[in-house]
Amino acid sequence: MFWIAWKMLVGNQVKYLGIVFGVMFAALLIAQQSSIFCGLMQLTVSLIRDVQGPGIWVMDGHVQFVDDIKPLSDNELFRVKGVPGVDWAVRFYKGIARARLEEGTYEQMTVLGLDDATLIGAPDRVVMGSIGELRRPDAVIIDEAGYKRIWPGEPYRLGRVFEMNDRRAIVVGITKASRTFQSFPILYTRYSQAVRFAPPERKVLSFILAQPRPELDPREVCRQIEAQTRLQALTRDEFLWKTIRYYLVKTGIPVNFGVTVLLGFLVGTAIAGQTFYLFTVENIRQFGALKAMGTGNGTILLMVLSQALNVGLVGYGVGVGLAAGFGWWSGTTTRLSFFMPWQVLALTAAAVFLIVLAASVLSVRKVLILDPAIVFRG
Repeated sequence: MFWIAWKMLVGNQVKYLGIVFGVMFAALLIAQQSSIFCGLMQLTVSLIRDVQGPGIWVMDGHVQFVDDIKPLSDNELFRVKGVPGVDWAVRFYKGIARARLEEGTYEQMTVLGLDDATLIGAPDRVVMGSIGELRRPDAVIIDEAGYKRIWPGEPYRLGRVFEMNDRRAIVVGITKASRTFQSFPILYTRYSQAVRFAPPERKVLSFILAQPRPELDPREVCRQIEAQTRLQALTRDEFLWKTIRYYLVKTGIPVNFGVTVLLGFLVGTAIAGQTFYLFTVENIRQFGALKAMGTGNGTILLMVLSQALNVGLVGYGVGVGLAAGFGWWSGTTTRLSFFMPWQVLALTAAAVFLIVLAASVLSVRKVLILDPAIVFRG
């Protein structure tokens, strides 16, 4: 019976391809937009992911996400170090500074200030130069994408000089860094140097990076820090998800992408449902003949569902494949954010299943109430 169902399905290739196209279009749109959304969420937490080593981030109690900087007093560092369970703690600066280039143009840059003694938080993918060069006066390391943005088409060259806050900065290294949501060039330098590049403020300490003792639970150490200092202490993963939740709740990004995904689902359902219904109507005499030969409604139902499953698998595979190809192409030729985790594949599969289920429900009722005598009518 399943072979007969397959032959009936592909007998009219135009309608078969029409059903597959509807499912494929929905799968493509849902997978593509969901992957772009995931890519954008990755950009919001790229700094947290890039800073390796410390397990705890300490900040002002009102900080909502990683770019919501509320400076602390330098004295807070010593208070955190005095909390039982803290193995070590260092300063970390994050801010935006305006750089004046040699050509006389200006460029906004993200400045990250690392602890002078340990350089904790330094990038680990250095293309040219070395992290140790940051100990030189006025030294900075710039990310590769930022270098290409400031000096497009020019070969990598160390020793370039520009100014920030009327102070000289010398490029001593080039590194690979994850793109940020703001997409500014990223500069790494020592903390003492970063605060000189920044506009003068009474408080300049952005975060305190701490590490709990190996035998202790980081979450318990976070609670001790909060109880003793009244600051906000989060593990790396907690801070990452706090930032993502902020963008999910406080911005319109999820709504915009959700509307697009919903439209793809509705359009796919409409195309597949209508075409599948017309396909069933055209083959109503064949189903009638099967029922006249004694085929039960259960078997007929399985035949229709197998046809829907076939369409769903083909449409899902082609749609997700096209979405993945688009992501690969955009990653090599454009700066579009694209990240397709397994959750996107599962979401798309569930949406496709609902589409083909809705399409089969629209047509199966007509088959189940079919009178076999239709075969003998003119």
